[in-house]
Amino acid sequence: MAIATINPFTGQTEQEFEAHSEEEVDRRIASAHEAFHTLRATSFAQRAEWMRAAAQLLEDDVEELARLITIEMGRPIKGARAEVLKCAKGLRYYADNAESLLAPEQLADPSVVGASAAGTRYAPIGVVLAVMPWNYPLWQVLRFAGPALMAGNTGLLKHASNVPQAALYLDTLFERAGFPEGAFHTLLIPASRVEAVLRDPRVKAATLTGSEPAGRSLAAIAGSEVKHVVLELGGSDPFVVMSSADVDKAATVAVTARNQNNGQSCIAAKRFIVHTDVYDEFTRLFAERVAALKVGDPLDESTDVGPLATESGRDELEGQVADAVAKGAHALTGGYVPDREGWFYEPTVLGGVTPEMRLHLEEAFGPVATVYRVADREEAVRVANGTTFGLSSAVWTTDPEEEDWFVRNLDAGAVFINGMTASYPELPFGGVKDSGVGRELAAAGIREFCNLQTVWKG
Repeated sequence: MAIATINPFTGQTEQEFEAHSEEEVDRRIASAHEAFHTLRATSFAQRAEWMRAAAQLLEDDVEELARLITIEMGRPIKGARAEVLKCAKGLRYYADNAESLLAPEQLADPSVVGASAAGTRYAPIGVVLAVMPWNYPLWQVLRFAGPALMAGNTGLLKHASNVPQAALYLDTLFERAGFPEGAFHTLLIPASRVEAVLRDPRVKAATLTGSEPAGRSLAAIAGSEVKHVVLELGGSDPFVVMSSADVDKAATVAVTARNQNNGQSCIAAKRFIVHTDVYDEFTRLFAERVAALKVGDPLDESTDVGPLATESGRDELEGQVADAVAKGAHALTGGYVPDREGWFYEPTVLGGVTPEMRLHLEEAFGPVATVYRVADREEAVRVANGTTFGLSSAVWTTDPEEEDWFVRNLDAGAVFINGMTASYPELPFGGVKDSGVGRELAAAGIREFCNLQTVWKG
């Protein structure tokens, strides 16, 4: 795949970029390795000052960055602007909290281990490689980079090939903010060259957000090198609506939960599992509100849904829906490629989905929702857990006992009650099963790339 900005609204190539040479990649790895020795010796207070400066740069550049994101991957401008501001918030969270999240811990009674003092401390490990996707071209990267740099690590970014301008902006962000040169570098390379970077002994760990096959490949390489990885590999999140739910509110939130970022979100609700008592009302409201979404130019402030980021992604989604319809599913709204320029797919709600259809098990990465009718909570959980994914989930119910029951029985990295899944700097983020390993954000995220060191004193 060429390293290029291809505008998904027009299908036109805006700008192409040459991949970095082997010599340049080596120089950047060496620079990150040297910067690690400098950065680890700095104080949390100094790193926090630089991190807050990076957050301010994002806010200063918000309009330019939002437009860049929209042109590169088609996200409606309102959402692109919100992404930039969320990144600034995330960086400030770690600037404010990294020192306390990584504070040493002491045993209250060290004599039990025969010591006068004993405990643990968190130490940075070195250069961490981040392999990141295009769908949140700033947030996916900075939710890793913020905690990694605040812990004293340095970072290398291999970004998706269709968002090179976002990648190059990030290449200079932290140095502009005051971090040592080399603390964070972008590598403009194709996926085929990631293995060589990960096997370099100066690179100590890796994180990947992306497809399950990409995650398995990266993890296999890291395992052979005995290097730590964090993987977030997407999902097919259930959105369960029970008979006691506020159906009107659930249907309204469901529209956003499925169609945020043009439906191209790992944590977007994708499978809507609805109790039979409220199924007809929910599906009617849901389909009506999806049909009312404005599809169009993502630079238009009034647009709700823009084009998919890539032509291949649009074609994949079209194939999934065609397979379902051929096997008996029916569209409550949408279900087709609109007759217009750009990589659009009409926002869609499909009923009658059955296990032999691709959409039953595969992740739909675009504005397509599937709805299921269930008789009770036991069936709801069977359907919800009936995929290989387990990233997040949402449950709508006003029964406190039922809330607790779903939390205990859903196989997912998160359960949201009466709301839609979102990521927050203050809460850990990650999945189970084929949705990945490890956690980002909160205390768990900053500790992933640290050496938990035991210290014993006689």
